[in-house]
Amino acid sequence: MNKKKKEYIIYLILRGCAFLTILTTIGIVTVLLSESLTFFKNVSFWSFISDTEWTPLFANKHYGIAPLVSGTLLTTVIALSVAVPIGLIIAIYLSEYASDRFRSVIKPVLEILAAVPTVVYGFFALMFVTPFLQLFIPSLAGFNSLSAGLVMGIMIIPYVSSLSEDALSAVPSSLRQASYGLGASKFQTSFKVVFPAAASGVTVAVILALSRAIGETMIVSIAAGQQPRLTANPLVPIETITGYIVQVCMGDVPHGSIEYRTIFVAGLTLFFITYLLNNISYFLKQKYQEQYD
Repeated sequence: MNKKKKEYIIYLILRGCAFLTILTTIGIVTVLLSESLTFFKNVSFWSFISDTEWTPLFANKHYGIAPLVSGTLLTTVIALSVAVPIGLIIAIYLSEYASDRFRSVIKPVLEILAAVPTVVYGFFALMFVTPFLQLFIPSLAGFNSLSAGLVMGIMIIPYVSSLSEDALSAVPSSLRQASYGLGASKFQTSFKVVFPAAASGVTVAVILALSRAIGETMIVSIAAGQQPRLTANPLVPIETITGYIVQVCMGDVPHGSIEYRTIFVAGLTLFFITYLLNNISYFLKQKYQEQYD
């Protein structure tokens, strides 16, 4: 077999892998849409997006997705408020201040956080973080979005720090040398030259971490509770979209019922949110690249 044939076979394999990912996405969307359309034959779309109660498993049924979306966004905002500042500080330190030897040791250790099973984080939030916070916040419920969000933020720190550090390290050293040549300090160079130049990569890292937080399942299922409510109070139990899907899948909901199909419409909502965020990250990446090209 000559070299051209080998390269062509490799090309076909890579192309097949690319098509496989596209077909998988199409299959997921098809299943979600088909079940969701059946759901909307029984529930109006307007009540789905406007109702402020989500009680499909109760006698008095309401199908407003807003409480699940608010619970998801609440835990996500808490997680990002922890992960983004800490992750960016770590990334800047590793890229601009740490020695090569220190970086080669610390970066893999940080990435271990992403490899810890999320169920472990969930029990850590429930059994340690919540009781600890209750020492300072007596009104904190046993299940709450604050503990779940804080622990989720710890979990996604490696996503922010590792990807941001890669973006910062990719900035040409000539920019740093030019900044030093103009009399700028290391701090000024890091935050006013290197960081803006790597803004596209940093933005993508933050949005990918955001997507990861929105799709998190086990932490919120264990520590946040199963009480869907439209609230911005992090001290009370809430329920996220992923937490509800887990609740229904583990229950005795009849297959094919309207209650069963709620997991598909909830999954479609989650898919739409993550799809929107990924497109925003792509748009911002292109915008920043055009700005600094």
